[in-house]
Amino acid sequence: MRIEGYASLWGVADLNGDVVHCGAFADSLVRTGAEGVRMLWQRDGREVIGRWERIVEDERGLFVSGEIGDWSGQARMARAVFGAGAVDGLSIGFRTAKARKQGRLRVLSGVALWEVSVVTFPACPGARLRVAAA
Repeated sequence: MRIEGYASLWGVADLNGDVVHCGAFADSLVRTGAEGVRMLWQRDGREVIGRWERIVEDERGLFVSGEIGDWSGQARMARAVFGAGAVDGLSIGFRTAKARKQGRLRVLSGVALWEVSVVTFPACPGARLRVAAA
């Protein structure tokens, strides 16, 4: 199953009070490419459900596209619940490289991206995925 969507949106405060600036992922993506970023189910490092084939920063945010596999029970579960419309969130796992405080917010201008998970409840409410166009 091919999926795509936005894992992070520029300038939008997430539920943890983080705001990501455009360009924050650039260094990390140069180092690892999409191959170095894991696709997880519900942020669980033991549940790799697919692979990201393309991760790019565009004018809106961090765009990802890839394929959910069928090699495990959790991968098949992810395919089923996403296909049924029950789950459509994306969430990122990262290490902060550069940030500053702005009131109650943490503004991220550099992050090392580790993973993008398919989740029920994304930290950034606008981080959603869809079936990729053929």
